Amino acid sequence: MALKDILPSKLGFGAAPLGNMFRAIPEDEALATVEAAWKDGIRYFDNAPFYGAGLAEIRMGEALKDKPRDQYVISTKVGRLVLDEVEEEARDNGEKGDVFANGRPNKVINDYSHDATLRSIEDSLTRLQTDRIDIVWVHDLAQDFYGDAWIGKFEEARTGAFKALDRLRDDGTIKAWGLGVNRVEAVELLLDLDGPRPDGSLLAGRYTLLDHDRALERLMPKVANRGLGIVIGGPYSSGALVGGPNFEYAPATPKILAKVAAIKAIADRHGVSMKAAGLQFSLANPAVAAVIPGASRPQRIAEDTAALNEPIHVDFWRELRDAGLVNPAAPLPL
Repeated sequence: MALKDILPSKLGFGAAPLGNMFRAIPEDEALATVEAAWKDGIRYFDNAPFYGAGLAEIRMGEALKDKPRDQYVISTKVGRLVLDEVEEEARDNGEKGDVFANGRPNKVINDYSHDATLRSIEDSLTRLQTDRIDIVWVHDLAQDFYGDAWIGKFEEARTGAFKALDRLRDDGTIKAWGLGVNRVEAVELLLDLDGPRPDGSLLAGRYTLLDHDRALERLMPKVANRGLGIVIGGPYSSGALVGGPNFEYAPATPKILAKVAAIKAIADRHGVSMKAAGLQFSLANPAVAAVIPGASRPQRIAEDTAALNEPIHVDFWRELRDAGLVNPAAPLPL
């Protein structure tokens, strides 16, 4: 089944902040943020065991436990198992560094085998307090987490997680599966395999206003031609696009900050919010099924919804293109 037929709308909720991403979020604020999303009509919620060592799933499960289960879609991820024991050593989270330093102290191990995939899903069901998960993404199977060793991890998943998820999708236990990554190459490799039959993937940070060339040229046409779909995570590039200090989980470079300033100058002249520019750019590509910005404060939800519906004159997009701030081949909402 195509992702666009599963997802209830173009705007979803990315739960990484609920895992205390970058800061310790009070419990009541986290639950209120999910409730605000529900009241604003959001019905697609994405999560992962990695987010705060299960904290984000626990919080989302508490927030959604009394909602009608047939009215919303949940995706979560496999590839990590959250253990009951406490982590004694510093975690190696690749380029994601210490973004979840304020999460639970539980030990997290990386395991993409068949049995670990099934166990991960069972654990997520418990934390999310639900009887089913609609979409499963295989998490962080790329260079940013494993460096040159990522191909070995990919092979582990090819013979383990991919086969498990193919079977679960075919027997109706889940509706769809794919990768949940921050790099284009892993999705390309998955689509080139003969065996597994993914339904799409979640691509974070690689099809945004600030970074989209590689995905545009190498991945999106292939996805569209196969009738699959891409969910775009991190449409604000870890906050850099909307004035935050971080890009790709680390302090933004002068080059990135200069690009943000150039886009914002044009946006200000046209009365366009940066959130609207970011969301609407990503969604203009026909391969994109949904965008899932993260939020850790209730008021951010209303901002995202407004940004999705904000009218933007075509002159804004043309000026971005003329200034070389977007790839000339990128589809725009003209």
